Amino acid sequence: MSSGGAQETWAYTELAAVVGAAIAAGTEEGVTVVVGLYPSWDVSAEALGFMEWVDGQIAGFDCRVFRISFSGEHAYEIAVPARYGDSLFRTLTAKAAEMGGGPYGVEALNVLRIEKGFITHAEIHGRVTAFDIGMGRMISAKKDCIGKTLSQRPEMNREDAIRLVGFKPVDQSQALSAGAHFIALSDAATMANDQGWMSSVAYSPVLGHSIGLGFIKAGHERMGEVVRAVNPAQKKEVQVKIVSPHFYDPDGGRQRG
Repeated sequence: MSSGGAQETWAYTELAAVVGAAIAAGTEEGVTVVVGLYPSWDVSAEALGFMEWVDGQIAGFDCRVFRISFSGEHAYEIAVPARYGDSLFRTLTAKAAEMGGGPYGVEALNVLRIEKGFITHAEIHGRVTAFDIGMGRMISAKKDCIGKTLSQRPEMNREDAIRLVGFKPVDQSQALSAGAHFIALSDAATMANDQGWMSSVAYSPVLGHSIGLGFIKAGHERMGEVVRAVNPAQKKEVQVKIVSPHFYDPDGGRQRG
């Protein structure tokens, strides 16, 4: 952001990342923290909708509040000039502490995003297409875009092309492992029989068992099917059921509400 002809560096903090369990428990806590910092602003869900933002000031310096969520929860992202970033973080954590909350780390955020089916570099690493991750409808049939020509190659449009889906263990006491490969129940665990791989896994406290995201051939048409997740490096094999990648709050009501 430019100010007085000079280039200003801004720092960003997602409110969900400093409220932790308080905001994960419901939307009211997050609104209370923001209103406590900006008493003259209306940042309720009705006034500040998902993916909207508002400009203002806090303690005399400019800031911008976004309704953005990387966790799938009702969250805010606050942008301030970089030199005020540390002060903002301390202010937010102090407000959260008054409510019994506090900061949480990337691992906790990773669990939340896997529960919602949010993808990261583990899923979009340069070898997958928009069709593979269920976003093929975003590619216009009438307009050109980067990658469209490649997406039209026969190999990219096979009926058994890999698709992003969710996985849960048949025996819910078993843990899943990232990097495991999917093999049919009756097939030998060989490269020739490899049907895909597990890209991300986590234990879900909400669901009470391990969950995973991954790619498997024709995954969208195989919901409910059971396959083996084989990890030769760990000498581990788990039977898993193919399910929707949206394990929790599939309609996204928590982040939009």
